[in-house]
Amino acid sequence: MLEGFLRVASATPKIQVADVSYNKESIVGYIHKAEEQGVRLLVFPELVITAYTCQDLFHQTLLIDNAMKALDEIAHETKGKSMMVVVGTPYRVDHKLYNCAAVLHDGRILALIPKKNLPNYSEFYERRWFTPGVGKVRHITHRSQATGESYDIPFGMNILLSAEDCPDFVLACEICEDIWVPDPPSTKHVLAGATVIANTSASDETVGKDSYRRELIRSASARLVAAYVYTNAGDGESSTDLVFGGQDIIAENGTILKEGKRFATGLYVADIDLERIRQERERMTTFPGVDPEHRENYEIVTFRFDREIAGLVTAVDRDVLERDAASLCRFVDPKPFVPGNILERNQRCDEIFTIQALGLKKRLEHIGCKSAVIGISGGLDSTLALLVTARAFDMLGIPRENITSVTMPAFGTTDRTYHNAVTLTERLHATLREVNIKAAVMQHFRDIGHDPEDHSVTYENSQARERTQILMDIANQTNGIVIGTGDLSELALGWATYNGDHMSMYAVNVGVPKTLVRYLVKYVADTSEDKNLSDCLNDIFDTPVSPELLPPTGDGQISQKTEDLVGPYELHDFFLYYILRFGFSPKKVYALAIKAFSKENQVSAGIEDGDVYDGDVIYKWLNKFYWRFFSQQFKRSCLPDGPKVGSVAVSPRGDLRMPSDAAVRIWIDELYKLHFEPINN
Repeated sequence: MLEGFLRVASATPKIQVADVSYNKESIVGYIHKAEEQGVRLLVFPELVITAYTCQDLFHQTLLIDNAMKALDEIAHETKGKSMMVVVGTPYRVDHKLYNCAAVLHDGRILALIPKKNLPNYSEFYERRWFTPGVGKVRHITHRSQATGESYDIPFGMNILLSAEDCPDFVLACEICEDIWVPDPPSTKHVLAGATVIANTSASDETVGKDSYRRELIRSASARLVAAYVYTNAGDGESSTDLVFGGQDIIAENGTILKEGKRFATGLYVADIDLERIRQERERMTTFPGVDPEHRENYEIVTFRFDREIAGLVTAVDRDVLERDAASLCRFVDPKPFVPGNILERNQRCDEIFTIQALGLKKRLEHIGCKSAVIGISGGLDSTLALLVTARAFDMLGIPRENITSVTMPAFGTTDRTYHNAVTLTERLHATLREVNIKAAVMQHFRDIGHDPEDHSVTYENSQARERTQILMDIANQTNGIVIGTGDLSELALGWATYNGDHMSMYAVNVGVPKTLVRYLVKYVADTSEDKNLSDCLNDIFDTPVSPELLPPTGDGQISQKTEDLVGPYELHDFFLYYILRFGFSPKKVYALAIKAFSKENQVSAGIEDGDVYDGDVIYKWLNKFYWRFFSQQFKRSCLPDGPKVGSVAVSPRGDLRMPSDAAVRIWIDELYKLHFEPINN
């Protein structure tokens, strides 16, 4: 199993009401299926051994006796298996009947967790048959009817099950209605250290309930910063008055990893990322640590999976890592900043535009400025900056003519980008100024003694700094401010000329990664009523990303393509997300990228035209990302102001407090351990 991950599953079997033997065989069958797939935690529905809908049959001694015997037999089936199984069952304690989640492992019942919140309204009558559970844990003596062995079992709600060989796995249970109440038991469980919540449930179907149920489980996993395995009763329950439809849900920290089909039985498998949960709790200073006094109220039951499972791998062969990554049972989004759903993406784009424009609007209002200056190149970033500025001016009621759009052709400018810059400015009704910088740069070369035929970094950066000087001076002329165009991805890589395009008076794109910049421009193209503007934006969308600092090819095409030099931005944005957002190691980021950019992963999510990269390509650019990210921090340490728009940002005043002199050695060393040849940087 890939480091930090644990394979879990929910199983909704077909059952028969009160037919304990039939139900037991169905449960055991799913245990064997789950074992074949490497599942470590398997959760069944509420009262699955008897069926939830037995009603007054729960008062029948024969039914309960048979259920308790079946529980022992199911527990015996887990002997020698590296799996924990959670089964819903009635259980008799001291002349009272409880609705329990029984936790089984290696042939024994490890714990019995009773349901606290017994619904007795509408179609529910659980208090008629069961006694509410309490938090305090006591030990009851249980004699196995399968083996004849007697042993003590902790009984109570406040039980955590902790794996000695997988420290980040700490399981707690709640049952159905427990999650629907204002103060679910899972809240206290998490405060005691639980990272995974199992819920054995029997939630009947009514119109629209599936949406509520889905959001309930998803939001619970987000609020608890935990994995949540919700397993619901389905086919076979009595339909006298109700229908049960399954809809098992496995969620992790606000993301649904797997959802079962409604009105169907089945086994649903997903790999949860325990390391991600731990990292997120560490990062969130408002997430409380485990209170020792609170935890004293809990019984900690320890166990061992006793087979190779999740855990931080200290040394790993590349082939093993790639094999484990490929077999990961979850979708890994190759574009984590860009929603795959078109409707959601459009909503996100409109929201981001608004955030960017509101940030600029406030800055203009505060300084009493009614003029802005933008260097427009015909590329994606300057296009987005101009679109955002136009919206901000509209919000303030300032004429768009007060936006000075400056095109500054030089040695690398192509006709395509030049004409797009002109057209874009005209369609947005900004004021166009053209300042050809060739003569000024050539004079600068003579002043510093640089050969114009030497197309080194001096050749490139001289143009970038000349442009910035022009923009700043025009801003003085117009009593305006210079709007920065650089995006988040460029800042992460340090792909900016220091005190050139790196500098502005307000940087509207500073929080937007390159992959998202493209879709923001595309969003405006698709929603604009101005066909000429849409055509222009679509052509900009299709234009290769380039700083255009080197002369074009003989046929006038762009010769300097950024992604040929620094690597594909979709890879760098993927690295950026997992490194900054979750602090994952190079080894894990590499493995996730192997999964994300595989054809199988993308096809599983309906992505038919996604780019696929092999291990050599991913390694090359991940190595490059680390080298650039660490060496270029000094540029980020003095960034101009700009709005954060997502969960990742690099502002030195916001998300990223990083020393400019940090060494990259330990990150690169881990990459080299993957049996690659070192790459010179």
